[in-house]
Amino acid sequence: MHPLHRHWQRITWLSAALLPLAGLFALVSGARRRAYRLGWLHATRLPVPIVVAGNISVGGTGKTPLVIWLAEALRARGFTPGIVSRGYRGKGRLSQVAAEADPHAVGDEPVLLARRSHCPVWVGPDRAAAARALLGSEPGVDVIVSDDGLQHYGLARDFEIAVVDGTSGLGNGFLLPAGPLREPARRLTEVDAVVINGEDRANAAGSGRFVMSLAGAEFHALLDSKRHRKPADFTGSRVYAVAGIGNPERFFSHLRGLGVTFIERAFPDHYRYLPGDLEFANADAVIMTEKDAIKCTHFARQNWWVLPVEARVDPALADLVAHKLRTSIGRQTA
Repeated sequence: MHPLHRHWQRITWLSAALLPLAGLFALVSGARRRAYRLGWLHATRLPVPIVVAGNISVGGTGKTPLVIWLAEALRARGFTPGIVSRGYRGKGRLSQVAAEADPHAVGDEPVLLARRSHCPVWVGPDRAAAARALLGSEPGVDVIVSDDGLQHYGLARDFEIAVVDGTSGLGNGFLLPAGPLREPARRLTEVDAVVINGEDRANAAGSGRFVMSLAGAEFHALLDSKRHRKPADFTGSRVYAVAGIGNPERFFSHLRGLGVTFIERAFPDHYRYLPGDLEFANADAVIMTEKDAIKCTHFARQNWWVLPVEARVDPALADLVAHKLRTSIGRQTA
């Protein structure tokens, strides 16, 4: 964990010292949002409804698995979804994302979305422009899901989902840089649904609130997806577990829950791996997340394994989204 992130989990001398900057951040971000609400800044309204799945805190909360789940759930309810994303750590260009795309060009998460969701995916720093391009290339799409972008108010939306880490919650509750929050905690009262990823320590489940878990217990070889392993197959082996995601501990805890014994190696989120980074002495196996595997496939070895996971969410969330989308479509066509 980054040293600053540790200070964000509680009130410390550093977080207190940074409060004046957090106050300035609150003024600037609050003024920007009010400008959109009052119409001083223009929000683009597209001809199809928009669902935004994001968060109000920095770091990984599990948005990408939720977006994949939501796309599949909407397709099962008769919609034809497309996905837009910023393409973080990519080259910042407006582009379509194929399943075989270079993650260093378009971002690792968009490539994962393209592979797992089977939806058209477009990336770009301007999500409204990415959504327009997607609709231009895929006229059959009737709903767009934005991976992240809760604070991207330039794109008008019809349904907002905020994802919260069930373990770390909102940290010390302070705004950046004194805490992990991009917006005040009260923002959660304004979204259409709050999804708690992991243990719901705050008992947040209730009206408009849902608990999500990540499931996955079968490993695939990076070089041959037909080669599978169960957790027990690693017993007695010297295993290294690699995670370059927003919250590496979530992946490591998942592995421990499967009964895998390993040596952990955490890297920064969206880390650009080099072959030497994964040269571990006497390693019988190296296991990693899907997001990491996307960036390591071209120099992978026979003993490298990936653990795919999928989100498990109450279907009532998808029903709620679908109902509001149909209401929105009805208004647009009236």
